[in-house]
Amino acid sequence: MQGHGYGGTPALRYRYRVAGCVLLVAHLLAVVWLALRPLTVPWVSASHLEPLATIRADLALGPWEATRAIGAGVLPLAPLGVLLPWARGRVAASSLGSLTRTVFTAAMVSLTLQVVQSGVVGQVLDVDALLLNVTGVAALHLAVVPAVRARLRRRGEEPRPEPIRREETPQGVTPTIPRVGIAP
Repeated sequence: MQGHGYGGTPALRYRYRVAGCVLLVAHLLAVVWLALRPLTVPWVSASHLEPLATIRADLALGPWEATRAIGAGVLPLAPLGVLLPWARGRVAASSLGSLTRTVFTAAMVSLTLQVVQSGVVGQVLDVDALLLNVTGVAALHLAVVPAVRARLRRRGEEPRPEPIRREETPQGVTPTIPRVGIAP
C-alpha cells in the first residue's frame, strides 16, 4: 500500500487545499474592501515616498501610538504568510523557496493595493505601508509555516500499520484446457 503523506488520502489533501484557497480569497476580499473605502478627512497629506519616514514619524508620537500605527501596517496582510502556502498545498517544499514566493506575492498584492488605494478619496500612497505589509507576511510565515510543515512531514513518515491480509490457502494447480484442433 502506498503512503500518501500528510492528511491521508489525496481527496483529503484536495479538501485542505480548497479550504486554503477559499480562506485566501475571503481574506483578500476583506482586505480590499477595507483598504478601498473612501475616508472622510478634512485634509489629505501628500504621498509618502521616502522609505521609513512614516515609521519615524509614528515612533515620535510615543510608544502606544507607534505600536498602534505600526501594528495597523503589519497586521492586514500578515495572514497571507500562512494562507498562500496553505493554498499551494505542498508539504515537502523548500523553506527558502516558499518564503521567497510568499513574500514576493505579498509584495505584489500590497503594491497593487497601494497604487489602487491612491485613487480613492482620503487615501495616499505610502511606501512604509508596503514595507510593513511585507514584514508582517514574512514574520508570520517564518513563525508558523516551517514548524507546521515539519510536523506534517513527521506525521506522514510515521510507520503505518500493515493492512490485515487474509491467509490464502493453496488450492492446487490451476486447471488448463487442453488444446483442441480445428475440425476439417
